[in-house]
Amino acid sequence: MRAISTAAHGSPGADRVIEGPTPKHAQLREILRRTVERELPPGAAIPSERELAERYQVSRLTVRSAIGKLVEEGLLSRVRGKGTFTAARRMELQLYLMSFTDDMRRRGMAPTTEVLRTSTEVPPAPAASALGIGADTPAHRLMRLRRADGLPLAVERGWYHAGRLPGFFDLDLTQSLYSQLDQAYGVRPDHAWQTVWAESADRETARLLGLRTGSPLLVFRRVSSSQGEPVEDMTSWYRGDHYQVTMQLDRNTPDSGHHSHYGGTR
Repeated sequence: MRAISTAAHGSPGADRVIEGPTPKHAQLREILRRTVERELPPGAAIPSERELAERYQVSRLTVRSAIGKLVEEGLLSRVRGKGTFTAARRMELQLYLMSFTDDMRRRGMAPTTEVLRTSTEVPPAPAASALGIGADTPAHRLMRLRRADGLPLAVERGWYHAGRLPGFFDLDLTQSLYSQLDQAYGVRPDHAWQTVWAESADRETARLLGLRTGSPLLVFRRVSSSQGEPVEDMTSWYRGDHYQVTMQLDRNTPDSGHHSHYGGTR
């Protein structure tokens, strides 16, 4: 990252941090903001805290404060163990039935999946109701971390109908689940209710996604069925700095459509 020339902006302190009424971290933040917005492409690495501190003759605490604010604004993104990067343009979350694997491949990205936890146990009441099973009936529980081009993008925690999916954990759960359900059971999810809300990352989710605790997330709860029979109740936590949702709205009366009863739960 090169310093921005004073000639380009016409003010004598535009590319350096000076003594004055404006706090140094605020001055540096604006210098970095201009550089990111005007000179660096999405996904570009910025210099280390030490390099920036030496370049602008400020403390590393000042650098950390300036960068932290830009991370909060979504202009920069920290990747644990790798550094700080200009934020990639947000991907549009698709509001139709498609697996994460297929979606990332369609975008030209390489998807990978890490299985974090599996079990067969009695699910909480909302999941049991969504799957149409009795209160004491076990279901398959699956937790996965989804990455694209090596970057962690989503944590999935799902429940699956054990009666309709025997031998579920014999599948390769690191691959597209929807493709394998079709191949192994002839189960092809063809309908779903999806609920969307915003949430702050708890400690575990933040750690998995390489974020700070409290970072903004987009959360999707999807209850999927195949030929009218529910098979999946999955909640996905997506990084808020990498995703957005766009919807088409029509002018209808509030009671003109069917309302889902699958609300979000923690």
